[in-house]
Amino acid sequence: MAATFKKLCIRFCCCCCCEDEEEEDEKRPLLSHDTLEYFDREAKKRRDQETNLWNEPGDPSHSERDDDRTLYNLLQSRAQTQRGSQGYRRLSIDIEAMRDMRREVRDKWKMILENLGFMAEAESLLTVSATASYDRMRNAAVARSLLQTLHTETSIFKRNESPPERYLFILDRLIYLDAAEDFVAKARRFYPPRDDDDEEENTSLINLPLLLSRMNQNISGGEDEDDEGETTGPEE
Repeated sequence: MAATFKKLCIRFCCCCCCEDEEEEDEKRPLLSHDTLEYFDREAKKRRDQETNLWNEPGDPSHSERDDDRTLYNLLQSRAQTQRGSQGYRRLSIDIEAMRDMRREVRDKWKMILENLGFMAEAESLLTVSATASYDRMRNAAVARSLLQTLHTETSIFKRNESPPERYLFILDRLIYLDAAEDFVAKARRFYPPRDDDDEEENTSLINLPLLLSRMNQNISGGEDEDDEGETTGPEE
């Protein structure tokens, strides 16, 4: 009898230990803290890429185009300037002015895409990271021709500057979706070409309120800047 009771106790204890171990395993996170930090850094890097809207996605130095080099230099100068100082605020205003001009172009593309019915897909279609490769494009020649058409026959881009290369990848996707020609037709309708003088005047009207708003926020100490320019190495 005693031997039987002892066997039952051993079996019961083993089962309890196994159950406790299973419960502990269930409570353990599937991803370690280091892994979560890695994913957070990667997500921030992708957000930084979209925030800066580099013209040349394949340019790791961000210096092939004049405006990319200018923005990069502004970011580096701000990273070396004391936060909250007058120089820091001035650099922040210049950085936001450049970013606002680039966001304005992106917003035009997004509006046309949504008008074509890509309500849920517009953001993903417009996403171009620094890892984009020209070798992966399916219709590079046609995409470049359409980009040139948008540059000369619409007011989406500035006339005195070559259009950003990043939009080649977006047009390549639209060609694959059989929507590129419709996009160009909508662009001609919504953003017809205009005189350079009118373009400069309208750009100034659009950007001035943002600059004044940013200046007031900076002076009052209410900067809502993210710290893309304060990381080591070039932002991507």
